[in-house]
Amino acid sequence: MRALVSTALVAGLVGFGATSASAREQAPQDVCVLADKRVGELSGLVADGDRWYAVNDGGTKSTVYVLTKECKVERVINGPTDPFDVEDLARGADGTFWLADTGDNDKKRETVALISLTPDGKTKLHRLSYPDGAHDTEALLLDRAGTPYLITKNPFGRGDIYRPVAAITSPGPTVLEKVGSVQLTSTDTKGGPVNPTIGSVVVTGAASNPGGTVVALRTYTDAYLYAVPDGDLLAAFKTEPVRIPLPEEKQGEAIGLEPDGTLVSASEGVGQPIRAVAGAAARLAPPPKTEEEARSGGQAAAAKDADGGGLDPLPAIGFTVIAIGGVLWFMHRRSRAAR
Repeated sequence: MRALVSTALVAGLVGFGATSASAREQAPQDVCVLADKRVGELSGLVADGDRWYAVNDGGTKSTVYVLTKECKVERVINGPTDPFDVEDLARGADGTFWLADTGDNDKKRETVALISLTPDGKTKLHRLSYPDGAHDTEALLLDRAGTPYLITKNPFGRGDIYRPVAAITSPGPTVLEKVGSVQLTSTDTKGGPVNPTIGSVVVTGAASNPGGTVVALRTYTDAYLYAVPDGDLLAAFKTEPVRIPLPEEKQGEAIGLEPDGTLVSASEGVGQPIRAVAGAAARLAPPPKTEEEARSGGQAAAAKDADGGGLDPLPAIGFTVIAIGGVLWFMHRRSRAAR
C-alpha cells in the first residue's frame, strides 16, 4: 500500500508542477526591447510568424516599420499620403497594409480614413463618415472578405462596431453603419496611462490571426480573444471571450496574433518590450459546430462507446481517491516530523 501511495503522490506532485509551469507560460514574456526612436509611439501591430509590422500613433507619412523578432527595424515602407492620426494596422490577404487614420480625441473630425499601403509604397486614401457624429477609434479589423470593421474607444466600456455600407471608394467618403457593440467590464490588471477603472475598458487596438479564425481586442491592460465561427466577425463578438491580462504596459495600444496562436503585445514609448503569450488562442473553445458536424460527432461518440472505447469511470475514480490519499499521507508525515 505504501508503494502505491508513493506512486500516487509522485504523480500528484508532477501534476502540480505542470500546472504551475502552465500558469507561468500564460503570463506575457518579454521577447525583445524596441529601442529604435523611430518607433517610439507604437500603436498598431501585425504578426505573420516571421516578422512584425508596426505603425506609430499619428505621423506625417503613411509608414510601416518591418521588425525582426529581435526588435530591429529591418525595412521601412513609406507612402506619400499624409495622415491625420493613425491608430491601428491591419493586413489584407493580398499583403496590402491598411492604416486606420481614425484617431479623434476631441471628436471634431467630419471624416476619418483608411489608407491602403502596398509593400512597394503605393497608397490610396479612403475617407469614411459616421452616421451619428464623430467618434475616437483605435481598433481596426478586416474580415475574411476584406471588409473593414472599426471599434470605437469609449470610457464606459462599450465599443461600438461600424463597417461601410458599401465597398469603400477613393477618396470617398463612404458612409459607415453601426452593426453591433462589445461591452467590456473593468479589471484589476495594473498598467496604462489612466485610472485602471477606465483604462481596462477602453479599446485601444485589435488584431486577427492570418486565417481569420480568431480576433483579439485589447485595452490598456488586458486582451480579449474571440473565436470567429465560419468567418462571421459579428457573431464572434456575441460569444464569451477569453481574457488575457497584459499587466504593467506603459501605454499598451498594439496587439498582434501569430499563425501559431501566440498573442503579441506592445506599448508606446522608446525602450518598451514587445511581449508574447504563447498558445493564447488555444485557450478558446472551438467555434460552434454546424448541425451536420454535431450529428457526425455524435455518431462517432456512439460508435466509440459501442466498441468499449473511452475511460472506465471506476478506475478513474479509484485513481482520484488514491491521489488524494497520497497527499493526505504526505501531510500527515510532515505533521509528525514537525512535532
